[in-house]
Amino acid sequence: MNRDFFPADTRTDSAPHGAMFDYLLRLGDDSLILCQRLTEWCGHAPALEIDLSLANIGLDLIGQATLFLNFAGAIEDRGRDGDRLAFHRDASDFRNCLLVEQPNGDFAQTMARQFLFSTAQLGLFEQLMLSTEPRIAEIAAKGVKEVRYHADLAADWIVRLGDGTDESRNRMVVGLDWCWRFIDELFLVDDVEAGLIEQGIAVDRSALRGAFDARLSSVLADAGLPAPVYPRGVRGGRAGRHSEHLGHLLATMQHLPRSYPDAVW
Repeated sequence: MNRDFFPADTRTDSAPHGAMFDYLLRLGDDSLILCQRLTEWCGHAPALEIDLSLANIGLDLIGQATLFLNFAGAIEDRGRDGDRLAFHRDASDFRNCLLVEQPNGDFAQTMARQFLFSTAQLGLFEQLMLSTEPRIAEIAAKGVKEVRYHADLAADWIVRLGDGTDESRNRMVVGLDWCWRFIDELFLVDDVEAGLIEQGIAVDRSALRGAFDARLSSVLADAGLPAPVYPRGVRGGRAGRHSEHLGHLLATMQHLPRSYPDAVW
């Protein structure tokens, strides 16, 4: 990955249909893209139980994505529902964070990515339940129990692999090392979200970092793993500047809808 592709400037233009539309895309796209990544494990996970666990997490995430993207389509009011937004946008129109589009790697890397994202998402959803926008609060309240399970399951695997064999520990260290550079973006607040925070609609992500760091330190200590050494952070996903991995993912995810644009599911 070319880190120069993601400049340090975090400013982004507001979406043409308003900050609310853009914010809903961010929430929905995070869940949608991570769900697609997890489906790549179907039939390939280390054990049947794990295969089912990852599939169930994916189902939870696609449910979240559907609710957020359908709401975004209603806000936009241009005749695009959640399906249309998921399957008929180009990579530059997606607003997911860079972490969720990263390749699965081995099982340890997948669990590292899941733990980091779900732990951050849990803090976000817990606060979004207090959103002044009732629909966002409802979606967050529905998803918070699901996300707590995702975070706990991934944390358990961090400990099991980190405190396991030399091989499993090394793989977990490598998996976490792949992910560290994407953490800062999870807590980024830009102009799009700042106005929504003032209205009580969105959550100040930066205020969630302390609880995230505390949970991370606790789990790493239980696993006997070293504290993170953060490299220079990369960002850009919220503004549509993505890694090459997203394009490859979308080529698979959008193949049928793009090939048969008039199909009805």
